[in-house]
Amino acid sequence: MINVILCGGNGTRLWPLSRTHMPKQFTQLVSEYSLFQDTVLRNSKLTSKFLIVCNEEHYFIALDQIDEIKELLPKNVEVEFILESVGRNTAAAIIIASLHVQANEIVFVTPSDHSIKNIKNYKKSVSKAVEFAQDESITLFGIVPTYAETGYGYIKAKDENVEAFYEKPTLENAHKYVNSNKFLWNSGMFCFKASTLLNSVREFALDIYEPAIYAYSSSKTKQVIRINKELMEDIPSLSIDVAVMENCHDLKVVPSDLDWSDLGSFCSIYKALDKDENNNAVKYKETKPLLINSKDNLVISNSKKVVLVEVENLAVVDTPDALLLINKDKTQDVKDVVAQLVQEGSTLPIDNPLVHRPWGTYNVMEEKSNYKFKTIVVKPKKRLSLQKHFHRNEHWIVLSGTATVTIGKEKKLVRANESVYIPMGKKHRLENEGKIDLVLIEVQVGEYLEEDDIVRYEDDFKRD
Repeated sequence: MINVILCGGNGTRLWPLSRTHMPKQFTQLVSEYSLFQDTVLRNSKLTSKFLIVCNEEHYFIALDQIDEIKELLPKNVEVEFILESVGRNTAAAIIIASLHVQANEIVFVTPSDHSIKNIKNYKKSVSKAVEFAQDESITLFGIVPTYAETGYGYIKAKDENVEAFYEKPTLENAHKYVNSNKFLWNSGMFCFKASTLLNSVREFALDIYEPAIYAYSSSKTKQVIRINKELMEDIPSLSIDVAVMENCHDLKVVPSDLDWSDLGSFCSIYKALDKDENNNAVKYKETKPLLINSKDNLVISNSKKVVLVEVENLAVVDTPDALLLINKDKTQDVKDVVAQLVQEGSTLPIDNPLVHRPWGTYNVMEEKSNYKFKTIVVKPKKRLSLQKHFHRNEHWIVLSGTATVTIGKEKKLVRANESVYIPMGKKHRLENEGKIDLVLIEVQVGEYLEEDDIVRYEDDFKRD
């Protein structure tokens, strides 16, 4: 069995934690690991074969996060990637993944951004789904509903057979579904033989299958499969439910009690976190928030000291560049906030202060019209491209590790508490030849400081 992990989606209802360049699946929300890492760890108990489908912009984030948990994974773990140049919904992703594996391979498809706490029941559900898959059935995982939720799709089931699909209902209908005991939440998880799924795709979604097989066959079929953007855009954008599942008449479903959540809103995160004596849920990185005479609040903070006094039922989300305050019962409306920001031309829904690169990360600390401060982390044995800039000078101050710096024809070592100056127009390169992370501050000064002011001459990662 191979686990196909779908890493698409931007999680706009979780802004400002979730951004286009750092979506919710790569964020620590309810545990010490990201949702993506939790998914890999959870499923590594069931298989050692993974096929990860993600946007090419998130490739190095996913690689870094797998590297962070590699000691917890099986020694023989196999990880392959399908990189989408543009997202075309779950039908395209699942079809291309099924084309890539052997026809008789059991494929277990999971989203990357869900929380599952009842692992014992989870293993039982997967085992049952594999049995159905071996008998040539496509199997869905239906979550036994615990309350009337309007944000999920529903499956009407009779025993282990799917009768019908229902989209996100009104609250009145959601209560009817739950009270009838005939409906399950649609989890977005599937299990099938690759050949079984593709047979159904050819029958019900030929308009997706044909451009998908052309896009896949034109890709680089090595450990990393990159799908051409123009060919990807030719694939209709539909969910696998709409394209295939809703047209099938012999689907199986495994009713599952998994303590499951898709963590699609701050309200669902609040439900998933532990509460204090006043029913507050708090998650922080560095400085513990202080709550005085306050109850029923969700507080997610980064580094600043967050203090709440005499308030109730708020969601407070603090990040380095944005602060969200919202009534906890209205957190579904965050997507409207994102839409308004986009309309205003703001980059806040897209950019994240921490940017991942194949050599490490950088974090923008402060930016003005003519200067910018960054912290840069270069991983051991990695180096940036040989490059130059036309519009800025740079100063590098090493905080820890040792930098190997090339400026023009000169190469020198720069150690902790030492600095170096790179004039605009000069070819230069930064390298970490050591065994620990190289950490430095970069100060850019110039009239134009955007990331596209770069000319690369040599690059280990074959970027343009």
